[in-house]
Amino acid sequence: MKKLRTITGIVLMSIIGFTSCQSEVDNVEGENPNTNNANSTTANNLKRTSMYDGSFDDFLDGNSCSSVLFPATATVNGTQVSLLSQLDYQQVISILGQFNDDQDTVVFQFPLKVKLSNYTEVTVANQTEYNAIINACGTAESSGQNAISSLNITFPITILTYDVSLQQTGSIVITSKEQLYTYISNLSSTELFSVKYPISVTLIDGSKITVSSDTEFQAAITASLKTKATMEAAAENVDKLETILVNGMFKVNSLVNAGVETANNYQDYTIDFANNLSVKAVNTLNTTVNGTYAVSSQLDVIVELKFTGSTTFNLLNNNWKVTSFTASTITLQSTTNAALTLVLKQI
Repeated sequence: MKKLRTITGIVLMSIIGFTSCQSEVDNVEGENPNTNNANSTTANNLKRTSMYDGSFDDFLDGNSCSSVLFPATATVNGTQVSLLSQLDYQQVISILGQFNDDQDTVVFQFPLKVKLSNYTEVTVANQTEYNAIINACGTAESSGQNAISSLNITFPITILTYDVSLQQTGSIVITSKEQLYTYISNLSSTELFSVKYPISVTLIDGSKITVSSDTEFQAAITASLKTKATMEAAAENVDKLETILVNGMFKVNSLVNAGVETANNYQDYTIDFANNLSVKAVNTLNTTVNGTYAVSSQLDVIVELKFTGSTTFNLLNNNWKVTSFTASTITLQSTTNAALTLVLKQI
């Protein structure tokens, strides 16, 4: 890219009457358009953000570089499931979520049809061929050539095309991810292009921003990948926390509401989390308060508690953000009231 810019500078200085030629370039680009070739950073960013994103069914296939096409048959934790549409995903999710301390398994029936990150659809004959697809995805991820799913471009966008003299030769309106992927993938070594900014993009957290240059586009991708990494780390912590909850018995070590400590209200109770997402609190008189719990994540790990039949436990019925946890202590804060905090300690 540095070499290209050096050549560009020489060409610009040698072109007679450049000012008159410059008027042919779209005014949105200004006097110094960002021209890119097939090997530029922007070309790579556009290609990766426009790849087919197969991560939406990762709960099923665990492979973000492809998705399973219908119809398909899979054995999920020993139960055979026929997949005819996305409506059947719920059956898979229900089976996988039945227990939170088991080893989930999904075994596909072959032949299996999948869609790859380059939008091609292939029929996989056996597990060996499918393993090759999974391994190729791992290689793409480790080399930074997999799909960027944490940022989505809002279409349509316009691509301006240039010749080697940096004179604009035309423009192309891109209306979809697949069209953008095809265009970038088929660029020849002599073709130059630039994005007609501004464009709008949506980040993984749902926020929408306006991007006005290649540099801002790169910055948006970097920020979105950082957010995605935070979300993935939180998802891993969900599994860790569920294991701690199921394997332990807990006491309310602290429950502070607006500066007032109320843990004494629960000192006689032991809280037991089961692997089927039920929870019960039993006191020294064998009085039982039943409830349910759920552990989820986005940027943070969230524990949802719902006890029934006891006004004493109403204060615990909340969505709690996990601020820290160890094998013995879990510290939480209400997602709706920062002055309400809870500490569970394993006994």
